[in-house]
Amino acid sequence: MRILHIFRSPVGGLFRHVRDLARGQAELGHDVGIFCDSGTGGQSAVDLLNETERYCRLGVNRQAMSKLPGFGDISSALQTSNLAQQLKVDVIHGHGAKGGLYARLAGKLSGISAIYTPHGGSLHYEWGEFPGPIFLGAEKLLRSTNAGIVFVCNFEKQLFQKKIGLGNCKSIVVHNGLWPEDFRSVAPNPSAADFLFVGEMRNLKGVDVLLHAIALLKPKKIVTACLIGDGPDLNQFKSLSAALGLSEQVQFAGRKSMQEAIRLGRVFVLPSRNESFPYVMLEAIAAHKPIIGSDVGGISEVVPKAQLCASDKPELLAELIFNTLNSIDLSIKNADALAQQIQLNFGAKLMAEKITTFYDTCR
Repeated sequence: MRILHIFRSPVGGLFRHVRDLARGQAELGHDVGIFCDSGTGGQSAVDLLNETERYCRLGVNRQAMSKLPGFGDISSALQTSNLAQQLKVDVIHGHGAKGGLYARLAGKLSGISAIYTPHGGSLHYEWGEFPGPIFLGAEKLLRSTNAGIVFVCNFEKQLFQKKIGLGNCKSIVVHNGLWPEDFRSVAPNPSAADFLFVGEMRNLKGVDVLLHAIALLKPKKIVTACLIGDGPDLNQFKSLSAALGLSEQVQFAGRKSMQEAIRLGRVFVLPSRNESFPYVMLEAIAAHKPIIGSDVGGISEVVPKAQLCASDKPELLAELIFNTLNSIDLSIKNADALAQQIQLNFGAKLMAEKITTFYDTCR
């Protein structure tokens, strides 16, 4: 097959998913292309796209794509349609809210099968809270243009059914996966913090919840954390850390690759308010890192419930942090066992095979 993957921003787990899918499909003998925004991701995106290009016989194409809804979406959808027709693709696979919009509109214009993977995206919004009706309403309108939907976890499928409805659309759940070389035990640096967070610095990720939890523990335990990432709420989180008196305990280390970051903390923490099926969680598990976090999205489909707590509850996260540190040897033993289990069931090659086979049922 000739396959075009379309998404907006080349950052984060969605970008990792597309890169893995492109590699897996190329290794299966298919011709793959990528189309994404030219203005986001910085040099890191350039480097990763250059690396991925060796799997993309249909090329890596970048054009400006707007973040907010507007007339620019019409232009991007037309560009997607034109590119798909020029490349003579059999399938357009849209990822995320914007990628899904462009793929489905382009599919309608060109008569090419359009596959959609939400990756959370519009599903993070609610019908009763602006701008939720805009995003969810668009999903409703586009539902009939889906040749098929790929969900990255069972939770995402259930949420889509609740908020949008699947109707008669074909769908499949295929969990994200990693490559064999991703599974390796990585020892923390001697100076590593107690906890490591890797992700975008925005409210959705719950960094403020983590900071409040660490502050709550100060009377009985001094906990350190290294926070990796960048984003719109970074300065807000830095100010909160200072206001809570955590400047000596919490380090904001900027944007780093997971390979660099994984050595900077002993336990991985994901305090998110909302998630789909985050790659950073899989990557931390693959490195044999103990993991704790919020019981949101599809996280509990891979992480034991005992290592999770309700989201947006600093007092519960503080308790989980305290208990994890007090039983760190057991946490490490459990992390080794979980890594072995994940390696058997969450492979990138298997992910690519399942998704590509699903395409055939939708054409």
